[in-house]
Amino acid sequence: MVATAVPVPGSKSITNRALFLAAAAQGRTVLRRPLVADDTEACAEALNRLGYAVSTADPDRWEIVGRPAGPAPKAEVHTRDGATGARFLPGLAAAGYGVYRFDASEQMRRRPIAPLLDALRQLGARIDGDRIPYTLYADGLTGGELTLDAGVSSQYLTALLLAGPLTREGLTIKVTRLVSAPYIEITLRLMRTFGATVERAGDIFRVEPGGYISPGTLDIEPDASTASYFLAAAALTGRTVTVPGLGVDSPQGDLGFANVLADMGADVCIQADAVTVTGPERLAGITVDMHHMSDTMPTLAAIAPYATGPVRIENIHNTRVKECDRLEACAVNLRTLGVPVTTGDDWIEISPAQPIGGRVETMRDHRIAMAFSVLGLRAPGVELDDPECVIKTCPDFHELLTGLIESWERAQ
Repeated sequence: MVATAVPVPGSKSITNRALFLAAAAQGRTVLRRPLVADDTEACAEALNRLGYAVSTADPDRWEIVGRPAGPAPKAEVHTRDGATGARFLPGLAAAGYGVYRFDASEQMRRRPIAPLLDALRQLGARIDGDRIPYTLYADGLTGGELTLDAGVSSQYLTALLLAGPLTREGLTIKVTRLVSAPYIEITLRLMRTFGATVERAGDIFRVEPGGYISPGTLDIEPDASTASYFLAAAALTGRTVTVPGLGVDSPQGDLGFANVLADMGADVCIQADAVTVTGPERLAGITVDMHHMSDTMPTLAAIAPYATGPVRIENIHNTRVKECDRLEACAVNLRTLGVPVTTGDDWIEISPAQPIGGRVETMRDHRIAMAFSVLGLRAPGVELDDPECVIKTCPDFHELLTGLIESWERAQ
């Protein structure tokens, strides 16, 4: 069967980490093929407000002039809906000297951030609240030793690791719990690319002081979480799709979603520079722990009704504190579409069914919108209440999905 290639946009996780690192580094950095979406644009704009020179005029080539001395002495920062910007940038500001007001959207204001703010206080920052909005009073970061619970979000740990080389004494972090661990490997790899010395020994992380040095140019690979929707579309329809640029050496844990599809009967080939999925005649039921790739949970939940047996997704409590309660959103929407679903505190089980048409409540969550768009490929009459919320991470999602279907139809 002919494979159709989908040009999945750049990784949000890599783009936003690279923006932080390039801003803090000595020298000029060029990010090639970055993700151009609301989350990354919000992070770039926030950096500009903090006094860093970030140019996003060319969508294929973002340029950042590093400012190792730190941010401007005063700034009003708004990170919109973006959790990565909201959680990464306070560490950058705290390493400087000045007063910084942080705010975000109503959606982001509801999401937890207190463990990160508490950790920054221990390192020397003064912060006047435990939720967004708040004001951060910075006098540099001393560094030292921390114990951190990252069981709700790995972004707390990433934020502190990124700030580690900017501290006076370096940083040692003992992690008691960690969710979405592969994202930490992305962080460590990028920090080393920018010249940092960081080591991991089990649940202990040690970061040496000394700042960052720009590598000059950094290529941003496609986003594995976004790729999951197109891989799932192939698995659901029995067609073939290839995502170029995403291969075996990717640090993105969500590429593991392809292996979940393989366990359900899909033919999966992950090469050096591409991943290809061909769907089976019928997907098999599965029980899977998605603790470390929870962003792809809605993708699996959306195609689960078409499996031959129940699909049970476990160890996903952290999905309840994302843009919305994703576990509950999946359950409610699947039931609306006539699919039997049972749930617990950290699991969801979906029984085989033929979904009916209906209106999907996205809760302004891009991942709910994209996942249920895939389900709609085999369920006529499925509509999204807010299809445009995909701008957060993939503004061209609907066009890409439509183009994929049209290319399959032409190949018949």
